[in-house]
Amino acid sequence: MPDVDPQAAAGRPVIAAPGFSGMRPFAIATIWNLQGDPQRADLRELVGEQFGCSLPTQPNTATAGPGGTVLWVGPKSWLLLGDTQQPLAAFVAQRDALNAAGGALFDISAARVAFQVSGARAAELLAGFCPLDLQPTAFPVGTCAQSLFGHVNALYYAHATGGFTVFVARSLYQDTWQALCEAARRYDFTIQESARFTATPGPH
Repeated sequence: MPDVDPQAAAGRPVIAAPGFSGMRPFAIATIWNLQGDPQRADLRELVGEQFGCSLPTQPNTATAGPGGTVLWVGPKSWLLLGDTQQPLAAFVAQRDALNAAGGALFDISAARVAFQVSGARAAELLAGFCPLDLQPTAFPVGTCAQSLFGHVNALYYAHATGGFTVFVARSLYQDTWQALCEAARRYDFTIQESARFTATPGPH
């Protein structure tokens, strides 16, 4: 199986998620970790202003808006996903604003990469690596949860019906992608080249 660079398609047009069935590395331009107290109204308002969506406070849920997608990863921790790479000045300005609201913002874009698995048997394929029940009755669209991919820590996000985005550490990406490609042969999955992230609809 050939190696695939998850950032290789950074300058290509977005491949629309609807109708996609198969596997692909998935480039996300911006991944920020926000930490703070969700009870603070000023923090929630800032997230709404900057991302156009509410801050998810229910465990393992996500929200999406025109500025990006926000994944709940802990009681006081979220991942903010954006489809455009932000200049350092923009990150600093938003970090300072969130600091003033009692929050903290960290750019972890270089630390994580992602791949997508979509199709009628996507949950079945991933079940070979993940102990979570990823069937739609247990893991509906808009759900996210931290778990394992084999022995590797991973974050799973159901971005569409039968569609999952899986995040892993960059240093472990190649091993996880190769393992998934090997397993996918049994399911006749199509393996496509990289796509870019776009904010996806989710519960608000």
